[in-house]
Amino acid sequence: MTLQDRLTGKSAHERAFSSTNTGSASTEHFYANLEPFDNFSQITHFDRYLPLPRDWFIGIADVVQSTTAIKTGRYKAVNTVGAAVLVAITNALPELCFPYVFGGDGATVAIPGKYLDEVKYALARTAAWADDTLDLVLRVAIVPVSAIRAAGHDVRVARYAASENVSYAMFTGGGMAWAEGQLKKGEFKVRRAPLNAKPDFSGLYCGFGPIPTEQGTILSIIAIPVEEQRSYAALVADVLALIEFSSRRSGHPLPEGGPLPAWLGGKIQRLLDKHSSHAHLLTAIADALRAIKTRFVLSAGIRMGQFKPLKYRREISNNTDFRKFDDGLKMTVDCSPEIADAIEARLVSAQLSGVCVAGTHRQTSAHLTCYVPSNIRSDHVHFVDGADGGYAAAAAKLKAGKTAVMAGMAAAEQLILRRHLDTCGPSQLEGRGQP
Repeated sequence: MTLQDRLTGKSAHERAFSSTNTGSASTEHFYANLEPFDNFSQITHFDRYLPLPRDWFIGIADVVQSTTAIKTGRYKAVNTVGAAVLVAITNALPELCFPYVFGGDGATVAIPGKYLDEVKYALARTAAWADDTLDLVLRVAIVPVSAIRAAGHDVRVARYAASENVSYAMFTGGGMAWAEGQLKKGEFKVRRAPLNAKPDFSGLYCGFGPIPTEQGTILSIIAIPVEEQRSYAALVADVLALIEFSSRRSGHPLPEGGPLPAWLGGKIQRLLDKHSSHAHLLTAIADALRAIKTRFVLSAGIRMGQFKPLKYRREISNNTDFRKFDDGLKMTVDCSPEIADAIEARLVSAQLSGVCVAGTHRQTSAHLTCYVPSNIRSDHVHFVDGADGGYAAAAAKLKAGKTAVMAGMAAAEQLILRRHLDTCGPSQLEGRGQP
């Protein structure tokens, strides 16, 4: 270990990748070279998270007024737009392994600086498509990692292997949350593309209907740390233990054998399958027949060439991103109402203690949006959210709870000051600090 490493506190794992921060040519494979971990309880082992290279940037997008759209029953459209961001960028950069996270009503990616133009173009066209086709406003921004660090935050990343076929990025450092705040302020904005622009959405699949709970509640959880790491790590361990020991399959919201698509595929899928918003009757019939065939093949387990439907369905469940760390714990879990009560009580206690800010939301089903570049490969990925509010509703409650806690703290400070005034009197306070 060099003297510089001792002074900076670099771990052995971090030193092994120090060479990736020397320039664009050597940072392109930074994320691909990270060794994944497969024990989710290790997400709060923050020494395994490495800082993004300084020449990278964050691409971030979210649906404006998503909570309102979800309340009117448009959760499928909102989730589709969030997943579409990731699919558009993946298809624009098919050879690049890069970190990303699905947020329900949006998505975030981290990309080497050399690919700025490709990502900007994909984001702009996805925003145009969301507006023109689904009547949803998607705001998008590109934030340099250097700007995040200049603001006093960082973006550190690790890879969690959800299965032997798929890994998802975990983020810490506060930089992603800061970038989201800048997005909502209109900073680093990327303008939408011209009318009727559409990126390559090949592989985006939205044919699943609501996936009902098996244990009573689909619980969306967000818990963002505000206290030192040890207290927050203990909170995460408690929440995971409640789910692990009281729920089947660690609270996984999908059936173990995998879900089945809706018989008719769904309206959103039909919009993806055609080139305009005005479907010809024969096209609509063809889409419906194709959806019925897909449902029948997956349900009956009929092997077609190299496609093995039962294996594919199991992989859907295994490859799902139902738990993640995106500057805080975010989960969509299937549990009993009693376990949901216990989780919420623990989060409330932690919030009152100043360990975290948290929000949860209950619903009776989950929703799945997928990226399937090939149905005979095993690396297809699946993004899950609650089907009646999900992460967006949990985030709204988190924001409301944070406001209430801040108001409570202000009221408590005023009460303490008032009691001090009653005890000491104004003259004693004014005289303090004077010689």
